[in-house]
Amino acid sequence: MTLTATRRYDGGQLELRFVDGSLYVHGEAVDTEFLKGASWFSADRAVWGGASYDNNSHGLLPRQLEGSPIVQSAMLTASKDVRRIGTDTIEDVPTTHYRGTVTTDGIRAARDAATDEAARERQIGSLDQFYAMRLEDTLTMDLWVGDDNRTKRFRMRSETHAVKGGTVDQQLEIIDGEPLDMTVTFLDVNEPVTVDAPPADDTADLGELADELGTA
Repeated sequence: MTLTATRRYDGGQLELRFVDGSLYVHGEAVDTEFLKGASWFSADRAVWGGASYDNNSHGLLPRQLEGSPIVQSAMLTASKDVRRIGTDTIEDVPTTHYRGTVTTDGIRAARDAATDEAARERQIGSLDQFYAMRLEDTLTMDLWVGDDNRTKRFRMRSETHAVKGGTVDQQLEIIDGEPLDMTVTFLDVNEPVTVDAPPADDTADLGELADELGTA
């Protein structure tokens, strides 16, 4: 996956690879000096996972990485105001375009109303990721669905907040974050793919680097 980073990361490109449960990141937005000369860094789920892991990356990862695109694409099922916008062709695939707004209250209501365990787990995952990305109360979501009822593209837009402080001597302060505007397009489904991890001697472990920041 390739991301265009926010202005906090100088608007540069980031290349992401997920291999055997680890995330690898490389690109012009990565500070190689901080990585001690390496051009990649790696992170396990304890660093890049959802809200239950409380993001131990010390702000070194963009918030877009906090969660799974598969779970995020299902968030619109918790909306109470979904409407059909029209039709679009995406990557030569005819799709129907829907739009709605999602709130934490809506996700909780969908979770409580779920009639089977799988649907309930989907809403639990949506709520987890809503908090992980530190979204404000309302998320605007667009969803493009193909004739096979699979999500082809989704777009998420919301204001976000950040947390300042948090040490023993500091009180947590909620401050405005950067606006979220993320679009994900699914190019293929269930097609074989090979993703290789970058060379170990060119990769720094983000967990170790974050620990060093915490003890500096």
